[in-house]
Amino acid sequence: MLQDAQTIRHYQKLTDAFVEIWNRGYRFDDMRMYLDGYLAALRHSNAIEPYLIHRLEEEVTRYLYDPSNFETPEPQPEADYY
Repeated sequence: MLQDAQTIRHYQKLTDAFVEIWNRGYRFDDMRMYLDGYLAALRHSNAIEPYLIHRLEEEVTRYLYDPSNFETPEPQPEADYY
């Protein structure tokens, strides 16, 4: 579980981006490349501590490979009222 405020913000940005990327028609390989680039930028910029980047990667990867995060909700049929 992430507890650092800045790391949580990065988590939220990544997961929001994943949903947006998924809705645009890209799939897991593309999202994994996006994540790799994002993490590389964090490491290069020293924005957060390396151990926090590692924790962020673990949590975001868990999110990425949970299929329930990318399911499209089925529309509910309307009931006929007489």
